[in-house]
Order: sequence, then structure tokens, then C-alpha cells
Amino acid sequence: MPDPTLDVPVEDPEAFDVEAMPGGARGAIEAILMVVDQPVTALDLADALELEVDDVTAHLTDLEQGYADASRGFMLREINGGWRMYSRPEYAPAVEKFLMGGQQAKLTQASLETLAVIAYRQPISRSRVSAVRGVNVDGVIRTLTTRGLIAEIGADGEGGAMLYGTTPYFLQRLGLSSLDELPALAPYLPDTDVIDELIEQGHG
Repeated sequence: MPDPTLDVPVEDPEAFDVEAMPGGARGAIEAILMVVDQPVTALDLADALELEVDDVTAHLTDLEQGYADASRGFMLREINGGWRMYSRPEYAPAVEKFLMGGQQAKLTQASLETLAVIAYRQPISRSRVSAVRGVNVDGVIRTLTTRGLIAEIGADGEGGAMLYGTTPYFLQRLGLSSLDELPALAPYLPDTDVIDELIEQGHG
């Protein structure tokens, strides 16, 4: 005789329902976009949230337009297929005044060291910078980017990693007209093949 208990559905403790969250799928997408360091694709968001790519793309487009219509201090942009939050250019003077005023203007030793690696080895990926410094540089990269000293300048053709370089503002702060005027420090930094070896050792 069949066991009647077998017909009773058992709740899966691993079940994931993004629509059951307070803000639904759109709120979950916003939450993720607030913490990512690099642009994220609609496909990556769809995989993580167990949603259809078309639905995620529709949410992203609506969020982008909604932020623009509301004149928020930030905006959502798609660059090379990846989405990310950015501060609006119109508010750059306010952001710069905050970051460059008083104690906010002082860069830590870690920031200065990371900035030097990027300046002399650009374009360079985050993982390569970490390999040279021997520590995780995610937070420092965010700080330098926010302060306008470095920026994303493309993607690695092989692995697709975001590449960073210095900005015109960086040259302005140092009183230089071009990177050619940087002191001859480059010979003391590891060559590209050495950096690659350090990355491999770090992943081993």
C-alpha cells in the first residue's frame, strides 16, 4: 500500500524566491548593483537571482530611466554589456569638494603605493596590482576611482578583466603635463611576465 506521506510536498530549505523579497526582483537587482566593484551583466544577475535575462534587462532599463527622471545624484549606466552605478557628472564639483577637503584629501600609504603601481604599469588589472602589492586592493581601487585619480580604461582582451589607468586629474594634482614626466621608478617594478607569475602563485 503506498505511503500517503510521499504525496506531501516537502519545502526545500534551499529554495530561493527573489519575488518574495520586499522590493521583489527590482529591489534585489538594486542591492547587488550597490555593492559590485565592476560592471555586471544582465546574464550574471539573471543567473544569481534565478530570473529570465529579458526580465532582468527590463528591470535595468526601467531603473536607469527612473533614476534619470528623478534627477538622483547617481545613475545606472551600461558599458560594454555591463551595468553599474555611477555618480552623475553634474555633481562632480560637490563630490570633489567633499573628497578633497580636510582629512578626506589625505591618501593612505596603501593608496599611494597602489596608485604608483597603476601609474607605472598602466593599463593594469586589479589582480595584477594585487599581485605586485601582495594584498587585496579592492577597497583602495574604489577610493582612487572615487577621487578621480584612476579610471577604468578598457578590458583585458584575453580574460576580460577591467583595466585601470590614471586620469588627467592625476597629472594635474602632480603638476605634470604627461606621464612621460613621471620619475624613473618603473625599472623597480616587476615586469609583466613576473606579475603573471605572482598571480598564478597567489591562485595556487
